[in-house]
Amino acid sequence: MSDTSTTLQAGKKHGAVRDYSGAEQAALWFHRIAILLVFLMIFFPPFNAGRLSSKISGNLTLLTSATSFSTVTTKLGTYMVENSSRFALKAADMRLSQFGCALILVGAALAAGGACGSLGNRKMRRRAVIFPLAGGAVILAGLIVNYGAYRKILSFINSLSYADAHLEDVALQWPVFAGTAWIIAGILVLASSVLVAMYAYRQPADEAAEMAEQYRLFIMFLPVLLLTFVFAYLPIYGWRYAFFNAKAGDELTPKIFVGFKNFTDLVNNAGIRMDILKVLRNTLVMSGLGIATSWLPILFAILLAEVKSVKFQRGVQTLTTIPNFLSWVLVYAVALSLFATDGLINNLINLASGAKVSNTNYLSSADHTWLKMLLWGTWKGLGWSAIIYVAGIAGIDQQLYEAAKVDGANRFHCIWHITVPGLMPTYMVMLLMSVAGILSNGMEQYLVFSNPYNGDVIQVLDLYVYNLGIGSSQLSVSTVVGILKSLVGVILLFSANGISKAARGESII
Repeated sequence: MSDTSTTLQAGKKHGAVRDYSGAEQAALWFHRIAILLVFLMIFFPPFNAGRLSSKISGNLTLLTSATSFSTVTTKLGTYMVENSSRFALKAADMRLSQFGCALILVGAALAAGGACGSLGNRKMRRRAVIFPLAGGAVILAGLIVNYGAYRKILSFINSLSYADAHLEDVALQWPVFAGTAWIIAGILVLASSVLVAMYAYRQPADEAAEMAEQYRLFIMFLPVLLLTFVFAYLPIYGWRYAFFNAKAGDELTPKIFVGFKNFTDLVNNAGIRMDILKVLRNTLVMSGLGIATSWLPILFAILLAEVKSVKFQRGVQTLTTIPNFLSWVLVYAVALSLFATDGLINNLINLASGAKVSNTNYLSSADHTWLKMLLWGTWKGLGWSAIIYVAGIAGIDQQLYEAAKVDGANRFHCIWHITVPGLMPTYMVMLLMSVAGILSNGMEQYLVFSNPYNGDVIQVLDLYVYNLGIGSSQLSVSTVVGILKSLVGVILLFSANGISKAARGESII
């Protein structure tokens, strides 16, 4: 038997090599894509099968309807008080609707688990196919429960006097689009699962249920991928607020659609235009100062590496890393105890002079605000930022230092000609990321340190978006600013990457 045949047989035995037909592969991918779409549906409001009243916010997802009863019934509270003349809803019926949504959620989770199992060999697929079969059935069962809750509410309203008035007050409705979508989703999951099961049982199964290594690694990485999707990519769905004149919680309807008006206001509205220019100045200056001092972690890491005492190294590294884990609220509390009117600095000055000569609140002053923010940021993040460079220094081949010393190089020569060049690739990657995020320097630091005296020089773009959207309830305008900031960041990233590729022949994309 040839080596190739032996390898194929061994690979098939351990699930590493597959010999599936084109039809079976198509069925598997159809199954996985159908389940992926079903899983995504729980995050988007149009597919919320639990919205049994038009008074329920149109921005709620099925996930929210299944997990937060109070959020769903916020605008229905008036109609759920039994002593009220307008009473038209029973909490038990709404709980039943929530249970139906929870069943759909469980069904989607079961289907997702089955999709992960479908990445294995035939024996694993035989076992895993049970989950999407059960998931499809649970999805349909949850939809039936939800529809049962709707019928119970309708029947109860019809049993009341002035039923028409109650029906109008509650604005009861069956979400036709969402319900139809989940019926189709449940049927697709069941049908694709049956198809996968047919192929899995048609041929003999492998000796053991196994999965190829690359798929096992993918399953391990999947939680991180899901968190990234939920917190980084799903919020992009909220960009639609930029095209409406909406407030937080408003349902986006054609009545409040304004197109690109919010975008043009940034240019045509003199007040907004001046605020944007002022905020951009603060953002670019403070980000520029951060980039200009981005070499400090390298210097700190090199100095730390040159210390011979390991205990001293670890002690200094621990003490300088801890501030990174302190919230900016605690950092501000430290600053307040030092620089407030009755803080340590004023007390020391008064103690030294023997009289109360200093009564200055340094935090309220707008003088040197950019420099203050840079110093606080450096104190908080220097040790943490140096970790990657400390690791980089540890990864440099020690034989290079030994050869340099043999040639007569002193400590400074080794640092300049070996350590610094060894850290430059890492530094360039970090520099590119800093340039790409020049408009995204966070808001927590500037939020806690801001006050009426330094507001004009401390407000950066992220803080401006927060104040505009949350503080002034101008959600649509703040969304527009956020969109433009993201687009500029992407453009800067690709531009900096192109410059790096042209100048150094290296890129990160």
